[in-house]
Amino acid sequence: MKAKAVWNLLRDGFDRVTIYLPIILTAALALGTYWLVRNAPKLLEPVAKEAPKHEPDFFMRGFVVKNFLPNGELRSELFGTEGRHYPDNDTMEVDQVRLRSISPEGLTTRATANRGLSNGDGSEIQLFGNAIVVREAAVSAGGKIMPRLEFRGEFLHAFLDTERVKSHKPVTLIRGADQFTADSLDYDNLTGVANLQGRVRGLLMPSAAAPGAKH
Repeated sequence: MKAKAVWNLLRDGFDRVTIYLPIILTAALALGTYWLVRNAPKLLEPVAKEAPKHEPDFFMRGFVVKNFLPNGELRSELFGTEGRHYPDNDTMEVDQVRLRSISPEGLTTRATANRGLSNGDGSEIQLFGNAIVVREAAVSAGGKIMPRLEFRGEFLHAFLDTERVKSHKPVTLIRGADQFTADSLDYDNLTGVANLQGRVRGLLMPSAAAPGAKH
């Protein structure tokens, strides 16, 4: 009798556990899911993109940078004692800059300054401090004599592709033996027009008399 009573008790207990088993399993699953959620690594939140900083990404010392035309001919040479490249605007800042540029017509232009700022492809350069731009005398394809041109100032902006020189600061222009000064300058070599503004002064030298000319 005792054995039967014990068996009946165990069977009743098992039946009760069986009844509550789905609830127990559901509760265990819920607890497990909660634990996983609490301990799972958090997703990375989107971070606002920082604006690029104006800081150099590389330096050069005692260098020369050369640019070539698509046909392989030399377009320009940029020399400096030290250069710093800024990736945010793709510019090169150069100390004690020296530039030599050759136009498609073969005209050579040279420039020097205490400091220069060139764009990425070398098509334009800003010159600061004791800036000098010189285009040597030459003869055009049509046989026209082109006198030597020299620009001087504390700031000059040279555009090599369009052959222009601009400045919003006082500048001196020397054309052959003639000399001009102005508060600002915009010179277009393709048209030969120099737009001088502000206090403009000029010194025109008489041209040499042609051989055999009557006086």
